[in-house]
Amino acid sequence: MNASDDYCDLCDLPRSQCVHGMTPPTPMSAIKSLPKPKKRPTAEGRSSVPADKLLTRRWTPAELFKPLILTVLEQAGGELDADELFLELEVLAGDRLLPGDSETTPIGELRWQYAARRARLALIDEGLMTKTRPGVWQLARR
Repeated sequence: MNASDDYCDLCDLPRSQCVHGMTPPTPMSAIKSLPKPKKRPTAEGRSSVPADKLLTRRWTPAELFKPLILTVLEQAGGELDADELFLELEVLAGDRLLPGDSETTPIGELRWQYAARRARLALIDEGLMTKTRPGVWQLARR
């Protein structure tokens, strides 16, 4: 086999790259006759352990921070700078934080702080906190 046999006469591309040297596609009728893949069992079908116990979390969910944020703000009189709040929150949540919480997000923020910020937004949406000044976390006036 010489070098000219490796190239297609119709398109001057190597046979491995040209459409003329490739095998024809499988017809749809052959694809339809293939057996369908089996469905994977659901979490309930795999074991007697509840589905929420099967999940191994790498990071603490934002929901866990909501009551902690409210506690820190109540103890501080209803308002606190974000940096001070994070210090207090880290002490309060210390034993609940997971090892992955000390990792950083793609923008460089600690994972647990990112989750706390998401919890803050949820608390604002629920009307329990207000968004007044940048860098200040504040409880809503009741």
